[in-house]
Amino acid sequence: MSWQFWPPLYLSIKVSFTATLVVGLVGIPLALLLARRRFWGKRLLDLVLTLPIVLPPTVVGYLLIVVLGRRGLLGRYLYDWFGVSLAFTWEAAVVASCVVAMPLMIKSARAAFEATDPHLELVSYTLGKSRLYTFLHITMPLSKFGLIAGLVLAFARAMGEFGATVMFAGNIPGETATMPLEIFSAHTAGDNRTAALLVVIHTAVALLMLYGVQRWESRPWWARR
Repeated sequence: MSWQFWPPLYLSIKVSFTATLVVGLVGIPLALLLARRRFWGKRLLDLVLTLPIVLPPTVVGYLLIVVLGRRGLLGRYLYDWFGVSLAFTWEAAVVASCVVAMPLMIKSARAAFEATDPHLELVSYTLGKSRLYTFLHITMPLSKFGLIAGLVLAFARAMGEFGATVMFAGNIPGETATMPLEIFSAHTAGDNRTAALLVVIHTAVALLMLYGVQRWESRPWWARR
């Protein structure tokens, strides 16, 4: 039985951690930009970044094929110039997870940044500190709970991603078949025992992750290091 659930579990964790890392690195600066700056097209950018929340995952997957597929708007240049073809690879699952998880990270991080008193940042600037120093030592610590919440939501969303992944990455056993896809395959094949086992494992991993975050949040502030 182990050979049936270890590959999709490992793949799901690898895809989710990679997607969460990318979402954090990209989403936090975007959230800070939306929270602190006024610029032309801000509402349009916010709308585009929020769109994956309301679009069906299959539509997101189709759009990824149109844009990043081998003959897509950008994918054709990746393939012709660099020989890179994202579709139907585990990296495609990462891209799909990033797209659907990014809005959750941005919304949570933006709310956290907007709740931070900007005057504290101004005080840091008047003391001669750089923007990077101020962000790392003032803004980030004050917003850490919202940022952590966004990362947890992004990881959970990536772990549960199905529609966009099956459209863009496919359902290739051992290559792109994450836990949700493997559960679907087992159920459609009539193997309800395997499907139930995978559901239990998937749920246990999610609960363990959420429990760890709750334990961290419940510790005294001086122990959260």
